[in-house]
Amino acid sequence: MKLRNASLTLTCTLLLASASVTPAAAADLAPLPDTSEWRFTLAPYAWGVGLSGDVGVFGRGPVDVDIPFSDILENLDFAAMAVAEAHNGTWGVFVDLNYTSLSAGKSRSRSLERDIFEQFGATAEVSASADITEFFGTFMGQWRAVDSDNVTLDLMAGARYWHIDNDIEARASLTLATPEQELTWSKAVSGSDGASWVDPMVGIKARIDTTTPVYFTGWGMVGGFGVGSDLNWDVMGGVGYQWTEKFSTVLGYRALGVDYEDDGFVYDVIQQGVAFGGVINF
Repeated sequence: MKLRNASLTLTCTLLLASASVTPAAAADLAPLPDTSEWRFTLAPYAWGVGLSGDVGVFGRGPVDVDIPFSDILENLDFAAMAVAEAHNGTWGVFVDLNYTSLSAGKSRSRSLERDIFEQFGATAEVSASADITEFFGTFMGQWRAVDSDNVTLDLMAGARYWHIDNDIEARASLTLATPEQELTWSKAVSGSDGASWVDPMVGIKARIDTTTPVYFTGWGMVGGFGVGSDLNWDVMGGVGYQWTEKFSTVLGYRALGVDYEDDGFVYDVIQQGVAFGGVINF
């Protein structure tokens, strides 16, 4: 796993997810009547996310990263994701929170084969570890543009906050062994790199009901515009099943991309994968 990825996500979002799993459980209310009464929705979800793109830390050139969900899940320490909404039929608030903590490490040891080293039984060892934290929170106001018996469509505007933190440690050692003694030289380096920024965001969110308990839901968002990142986009589409008036489940697919660079830190990645969640209306 490339540490660059560590920004990742290792953003990761490496993942996520609830297993690295990041959102897609769309938290959509059933069509709401035109009323001043506020309705609320909570939708915890899991996102089986993989990550690909370019990541750079400590001012070094970005490296190509391609991390499947299975690798993110293997290194996942903790993940929490949820969507929440409040709506009164015309106006609403949309919040999406996604937190992922990953840790990864690798070491390699080998004997040095050149004559000058062989006679001393020389062995070199290199190890590296990274702790990566990714959080993004989306906060949007909503205005219901369409509210019919089977279709609702909300226009959204707001912001997305990003925070990525990488703690990296590397150690190299050389051991020389003779019949009389063993000598070891080692060198360790460590450091932290990351970034926090805010992107303005706009988008739409829709739900289409059928004559059965099955419904379709999704959203599309875009932002950044050079204010925080150069570009930040987010699309989700899913199929839901309304088990009761107050509870449904959603299975879908979500893809999210961000292109950010500042002061030697580069985070230009796409996170995507299957998402599943429960939607509670109250």
